[in-house]
Amino acid sequence: MSNHGVNTNVGRDLCEIAHDLQGYLPYLKRLGYKGVPLSEASVEILEQGDKGSEAEALEMIRKDLGDCRRCGLHKGRKHIVFGVGNPKARLVLVGEGPGYEEDLHGAPFVGQAGQLLTKILKAIHLSREDVYIGNIIKCRPPRNRNPEPEEIAACLPFLQRQIRAIRPGLICALGTFAAQTLLQTHTPISRLRGHFHTYEDIPVLPTYHPAFLLRNPAKKRDAWEDMQELQRAYEQG
Repeated sequence: MSNHGVNTNVGRDLCEIAHDLQGYLPYLKRLGYKGVPLSEASVEILEQGDKGSEAEALEMIRKDLGDCRRCGLHKGRKHIVFGVGNPKARLVLVGEGPGYEEDLHGAPFVGQAGQLLTKILKAIHLSREDVYIGNIIKCRPPRNRNPEPEEIAACLPFLQRQIRAIRPGLICALGTFAAQTLLQTHTPISRLRGHFHTYEDIPVLPTYHPAFLLRNPAKKRDAWEDMQELQRAYEQG
């Protein structure tokens, strides 16, 4: 591809992203994963280190993801669920993975849990258009089972790149897998929630997943306290 074929106003500093991925590759290797394939355009951009709009960076990451077959989850999916929302969002919400409705429509949090998430955002004076929403994994596990380590390892580099492209001021980790994966811990969500942690210098507030709240309505009070804390941090900038 010629230099004229590459949009020179692409993304945040993708050289920094490449450096981050290099640090993650040994972990992937231990799991038997062989790396994250990049398009020719991405390789050229990484070499140039050009910066541009967040939307263009997310588009390039989506192209690199392609018709992903990096783990076995591709065999049963209907759609890859990449992520949606504001590419300049100050708040990124990270869930676990797609469910039935999400797999059907190709967008995160569109089922019952998504409806609850929309209401929660509205309660703290935010809309889905204000934030960016993604997941740890981008394909639905069979029968909505928990994601396996190799599945997380295959998807996580793309989520890391998404977060790097957006560079939000805050992250809200929704549920056990999102919180434990981002924070690299085995601490239960019940102990992680209610406190800010850090992911790559970004404050992270873990809370219960909306699907968990639908099954355990008694925990909604705890989740509301978390969201009020998130609202205060968001409004303080």
